[in-house]
Amino acid sequence: MQGVLEDALSKVFREPIQLTVAGRTDAGVHAEGQVAHFDTSAEFDGPKLVHRLARFLPKDVRVTGARPAPADFDARFSAIRRHYVYRLTTAPYGALPLAARHVVACKPVVDLDAMRAASRQLLGLHDFAAFCRRREGATTVRELQRYEWERHGDLLIAHVSADAFCWSMVRSLVGAVLAVGEGRRSPDWVGGLLTETQRSSAVTVAPAHGLSLVAVDYPADEDLAVRNAQTREMRTVPAPEGCCGD
Repeated sequence: MQGVLEDALSKVFREPIQLTVAGRTDAGVHAEGQVAHFDTSAEFDGPKLVHRLARFLPKDVRVTGARPAPADFDARFSAIRRHYVYRLTTAPYGALPLAARHVVACKPVVDLDAMRAASRQLLGLHDFAAFCRRREGATTVRELQRYEWERHGDLLIAHVSADAFCWSMVRSLVGAVLAVGEGRRSPDWVGGLLTETQRSSAVTVAPAHGLSLVAVDYPADEDLAVRNAQTREMRTVPAPEGCCGD
């Protein structure tokens, strides 16, 4: 999607445009609430740009709003929270045709209470190495702020929010908890994964098309510069109280 948008913007502004996005999603993952910024020397008119881009973009990509950004705004480093949803269906016939591009079929019977219990064990500041594909020099420490499941008939929706996510983390979180719901693992097994220091081969990564980035939160304009600096710091998990000779 980033390349498609950059090509369209470059045509509109008649100069090379490079985007910085709030979150780079895996191939096949949707982005209903993606945020991006770019620099241009050309005249900028947000509503006019939205209208013009509709002519250049394919039908499965749309820009719904555009405006000048504050000087310290960075779509990636200024973000304080990202929100994802993952959609599953327990219908015995699978996902309906009109929903098949964004809903994943699972077993008709799952233990939703067990899934919720497993999800609660993952909340907080942890090293999510077991759930992430390793990138050289990158931390896997994240603060998972929300992981909740709701049911609407046959539709199960996971709401997952954190200050940031590492590569494949959300899909791995869903895959691990779904294993609990389908009776293949216990809730305590999910919590135990937080003690691992490498990606776990026991965690199944859920299919990409069920996942969507739905929103990104940012601080007030006057707090952007501070947030940018905080995000660039390498984080570690605090040692438990009484540890290491204390």
